[in-house]
Amino acid sequence: MAAPPSKDHKLGVPKLDEPQLQAGGGSASVTEKAKIVDTLSPVVSKYLKAVYDEVEKSYKLETKEGLTRWLAEEQHASPSDAESLKDGSFSYFAEYFTSRAANVMKPAERVDTSFPISNYFVSSSHNTYLTGNQLSSESSVDAYKNVLLRGCRCVEIDVWDGEPPSSSSSEDEAANVGAAKAKKTKPELGLRKRLELRFGRKGSEEKEKAKQPAPPPKTVEERIQPWRSNSYTRAEPRVLHGYTLTKDTSFRSVCATIRDYAFITSNLPLIVSLEVHTSPEQQEIMVEIMTEYWKGMLVDLPIDPSEPSETLKLPTLKELENKILVKVKRATAKPAPADAKPTTLQAPAQLTKSASRESVRSDTTSSSDNGAGDKPPAPKPKVIEALSKLGVYFGGYHYKGLDCPEANVPTHVFSLSEKTLMEVHETNPTALFKHNKNFFMRAYPKGLRLNSSNLNPSIFWRQGVQIVALNWQRWDGGMMQNEAMFAGTPGWVLKPEGYRSTSAGLTQKDAVARHNLDLSIEFFAGQDIPMPPEEDDPKDFKPFVKVELHVEKPEEREGEAIPGGGRSNKGNYKMKTKTQRTPNPDFAREIIKFQGIKGVTEELTFVRFKVMDDERLSDDLAAWACYRLDRLQPGVRMLHLYNSNGVVTKGVLLVRIKKTVSLA
Repeated sequence: MAAPPSKDHKLGVPKLDEPQLQAGGGSASVTEKAKIVDTLSPVVSKYLKAVYDEVEKSYKLETKEGLTRWLAEEQHASPSDAESLKDGSFSYFAEYFTSRAANVMKPAERVDTSFPISNYFVSSSHNTYLTGNQLSSESSVDAYKNVLLRGCRCVEIDVWDGEPPSSSSSEDEAANVGAAKAKKTKPELGLRKRLELRFGRKGSEEKEKAKQPAPPPKTVEERIQPWRSNSYTRAEPRVLHGYTLTKDTSFRSVCATIRDYAFITSNLPLIVSLEVHTSPEQQEIMVEIMTEYWKGMLVDLPIDPSEPSETLKLPTLKELENKILVKVKRATAKPAPADAKPTTLQAPAQLTKSASRESVRSDTTSSSDNGAGDKPPAPKPKVIEALSKLGVYFGGYHYKGLDCPEANVPTHVFSLSEKTLMEVHETNPTALFKHNKNFFMRAYPKGLRLNSSNLNPSIFWRQGVQIVALNWQRWDGGMMQNEAMFAGTPGWVLKPEGYRSTSAGLTQKDAVARHNLDLSIEFFAGQDIPMPPEEDDPKDFKPFVKVELHVEKPEEREGEAIPGGGRSNKGNYKMKTKTQRTPNPDFAREIIKFQGIKGVTEELTFVRFKVMDDERLSDDLAAWACYRLDRLQPGVRMLHLYNSNGVVTKGVLLVRIKKTVSLA
């Protein structure tokens, strides 16, 4: 059973001071703090001297030829690195290992933005507004600020009807505009209260006493009408996780935060995925707010407005720089007259006959599968045309199969839970792979992950899914792999060639060449390794390093049931070092080897390092690092560590990497 949120160290509120130092989306890896070493500890210096003596004996580093040969043969580094090594003496050799040149992670290549946007993986967040677990945590605009500064390029907003201001908070303002106070009647015991009684929430009774009783549900005639004003006295949409105890925040403030932070760390497009639970009147207000706050950034018309929606093509990534793209359910299209010409503002004509009420609702996501409460969620409202029009290149449809008419609309996107995606993979893997070469798909964690745990993203990336939405407030293998995939990038990563719309690959099995891997990691020493959250005495800290490989399973490429259903984000192969007893451990050149690992695709295979505190019952995570295999550099390297909450630390491991990738 998961620990209570207050004691679950894998959950944490957003880091507000320097969120760019928090990993998960790739921004932290390019900060200076994550690439350089301030000083070298005695134990690390000892091993660097030993390595230097060995290298000097073999290569004669004090000669230009020797330096160049060592860099090429062992380090697989650029000849320009010789400039920092200068005369090849030990002092410059040691200084080289404090610089970014010795980083174990290869710098990211510049993103080729010339492909249609469906040809990329996108760094994506699920339930972005939450600061903790799915049941009782706070909703906050700080969560949006946090993920955007960390490199996220797809955020989610669950929007619900707002409530009119209570008489206590708006009495004076209401008097100024001549608003009469409405009589309030005592409501029946609401769902939120029943949830509190069933699951409990710290301080809920005290908070409940301070609240005014909610007004009874309004009839259609009494619903608030759109009021085009910036006044805060009207009811406005709010953001929260429905049918739970999560506290809300305003839709207006979320939009303002997105405006302010959308393009600070990246100029590539930001996708805003809307989960619409609001009434038509509140949807009008949503449109008003988005067009007001995102003016000049919002894509509300196709790049070529004259292009009919039925043939509207996805633009290239380059064409959408500094733009906000809305993902929202497509509204029902009214049958057009026979002689009417299609426009870019109506749903594709071929869907008018087959589109049902169900197919135009918002995508079914975890908000309706939370396992909480005994009242089934109410049907989601239909999306009005004005809001639906904003989903120019991301029109959501209820998934009914890969052979339905919607699946051929160029600008459609299907959102599927991890469970549904696993079922599609097992029943129709060829169609799934073909679909994802050309069209967008979004995967999200199942709703029963109440503690905000994550799915295994690499399984879904290998199926070609572009948007794998993760809970960024959770620190687990899913987020560590996300960091590895997007480290140092602007949040969009070009898929391997066989996964692109331009390739001839027909299935996951034949899309890319697979290799055999021999990987050897020699551990010299570590320094300044951070301790777990509840450990404060260095004498009690007993670190060891666990190395995990995340490699494609045979069942994935064969379209068979994947062991565990893809729920676990642990590696396929695991090995660990011996336990030490200090934050500055001496690993005595212990070597870990993974030999003859088959089915390896370097761009979609991940190597994860976890520094664990050896405990009697359950080992605690102290620090970690995760790399895409193609960016794990061979040679003698510095491996920079994040703490258990994903924040850059001074901690490093001195290692020697030997990597051989050969054709199977």
